[in-house]
Amino acid sequence: MSRRSRLKLDGIPIHLIQRGNNRNACFYADEDYQFYLESLDAYCHDEGVKVHAYVLMTNHVHLLVTPTDGNGPSRVMKRLGQRYVQYINRTYQRTGSLWEGRFRSSLVGEENYFLACHRYIELNPVRAKMVSHPVEYQWSSYRANALGEFDRVLSPHSLYQALGNDATDRQIAYKNLFSSELESSLINEIRQAANGGYVFGSEKFQRETALAIGRRTWRGISGRPPKASLEEDQGRFPF
Repeated sequence: MSRRSRLKLDGIPIHLIQRGNNRNACFYADEDYQFYLESLDAYCHDEGVKVHAYVLMTNHVHLLVTPTDGNGPSRVMKRLGQRYVQYINRTYQRTGSLWEGRFRSSLVGEENYFLACHRYIELNPVRAKMVSHPVEYQWSSYRANALGEFDRVLSPHSLYQALGNDATDRQIAYKNLFSSELESSLINEIRQAANGGYVFGSEKFQRETALAIGRRTWRGISGRPPKASLEEDQGRFPF
């Protein structure tokens, strides 16, 4: 069976996940995280991809980005993956694969969904019980987004900037988003969208994306929009 092609659209945010092979570690020392971020920054700049949120876990990576060109993230991840594997193999005198096949991804919808994905990514170390609060984890975008620490990798999205009239207001509003945990149903929805290569967004956003791409952008029967919505769009693109 052929692989399901990724959903991609120019200018639409995308949540990317790349895991270590067999869930094994892909970062071993502080220098490894730093090398990855420096390479990520360089390749995203080259390819016109803006990074809004990230977390580098021991054995996987989450990124929330917006590409100028919908193919940009794939080019970034290919170049980054190759360079980082070469670095790790050279540094630790190892051979073989480091990553678990191709990265997984989902397009991300409007404000509530976009900011939920922000929180999901930066709360990863908390869910993994590595820290009690995201501010305690060094290798994520939380400190930049919530405290204003400089992070050359990041480019704030307009939805983040709309949280306040100035940097202080935005940071306070952003920190307030973390005053409660994400609902388990929302966590599952984000995971299913990324693992299945679907859209994480409202039914309206899913339909609009499907019409733009020309294919279904949600899961099967249990995850599709209401029947009436499908009937409105029937015949305009294949399911």
